[in-house]
Amino acid sequence: MASAIAAHQLVKTYPGVRALDGVSLDVRPGEVFGLLGPNGAGKSTVVKVLTTLARPDAGTATVAGYDVLRHPDRVRRVIGVVAQRSGADPAATGRENLVLQGRLYGLSGRLLRQRVAELLDRFQLGDAAGRLVRTYSGGMQRKLDVALGLLHRPKVLFLDEPTTGLDPETRTGLWALIGQLSADESMAVLLTTHYLDEADRLADRLAIVDSGRVVAEGAPDALKGELRGDAVHLELRGVPAEQVVRDVLGALPGLREITLDGARLSARADDGAAAVPMALAALDAAGVPVAAVTVARPSLDDVYLRHAGRRYEAVAAA
Repeated sequence: MASAIAAHQLVKTYPGVRALDGVSLDVRPGEVFGLLGPNGAGKSTVVKVLTTLARPDAGTATVAGYDVLRHPDRVRRVIGVVAQRSGADPAATGRENLVLQGRLYGLSGRLLRQRVAELLDRFQLGDAAGRLVRTYSGGMQRKLDVALGLLHRPKVLFLDEPTTGLDPETRTGLWALIGQLSADESMAVLLTTHYLDEADRLADRLAIVDSGRVVAEGAPDALKGELRGDAVHLELRGVPAEQVVRDVLGALPGLREITLDGARLSARADDGAAAVPMALAALDAAGVPVAAVTVARPSLDDVYLRHAGRRYEAVAAA
């Protein structure tokens, strides 16, 4: 089966910034593929290249079988794009936005009316269809944006940070809609996000992007499953000498992949419950006091830590 998206060694450089440094992706038809990474990792640049809004400096890419450089017009006809900022006209109604979008893609008459009515019903916007978009809530605007991207039944839908800025309840509702899109519309969905929980819940497969590179790729459960045992996280009361910590914990059986980020210490353990008392005692004897400790099953944050060398939450908050 031909790939919905096939990108190979994409490079894109802006003045002073190497936004993409050899990114390769393969997205299958009918799947939700997530690009996970903090702001500035290169996710939006990937989308710009694949949607023909930017030319790569090197590398190749096809979308729905069309080369993004040789046939950009054909690519644009078979994709839907939901950008970070709303593309709807705030001075028009929701229905008017959808009708205009349909006409731009050559739809008209009963076929267009039916498609608009279908999408208004699907996204629960029927009661607000006659209102100006400027009166919509943030969640309603994002639903309309997704509906606009779907109107012409694209083969590939790009969702660039679709839930940024939404409250938790609205995010959860939009997640449910996105989760149905791929199967119901028979298309591939490329989702960029900096939310770990969003990627974990929605993506069939994902790629973790860091500093313009793909550092890990696979199904979320498979990536987490590669991290055997438990994740042990300790909050230290101060910033210790790294070598002291490594010497102390490296001598303990069952502990591995020790990472120190300031006062945050992380490690992998075959048996977290057994390893924690030993680690606490060893650190205390070395004069390294611990403020808090948690033991958990592997998460995408742990996957990011393993492949990027630092905690995702710390990078995303920077």
